[in-house]
Amino acid sequence: MTSVRVARDPCRVLIFDTTLRDGEQAPGCTMSLAEKVAVAEQLLRLGVDVIEAGFPAASRGEQEAVAAVADRIARADDAPIVCGLARAAAVDIETCALALDAAPRRRIHTFIATSDLHLERKLRMS
Repeated sequence: MTSVRVARDPCRVLIFDTTLRDGEQAPGCTMSLAEKVAVAEQLLRLGVDVIEAGFPAASRGEQEAVAAVADRIARADDAPIVCGLARAAAVDIETCALALDAAPRRRIHTFIATSDLHLERKLRMS
């Protein structure tokens, strides 16, 4: 099997949308599962390249919402990448991978605390 590398346009801007995750950070700005799927469908119609669907390890409801978005996007002809957020911890990464399973193109966006305060107090590191 040979791999074909597609040339990418260096002038093309890729859109990484965080509405379904970061958009819920403001007080009172929560969405139901149906609303999240509806927003994901609109992002699909807009041609967004990457949809960050949520933070599955945050709650069972968030895991279900990310899975629903991944499932809906999986049925699209030209599916964007569906992304989930995870702390750099095995349980978060596994939960995220399970939630994203239906998406044909998926990504796990990992993070770790890096401020001196977080390192010392939260991670007990120097």
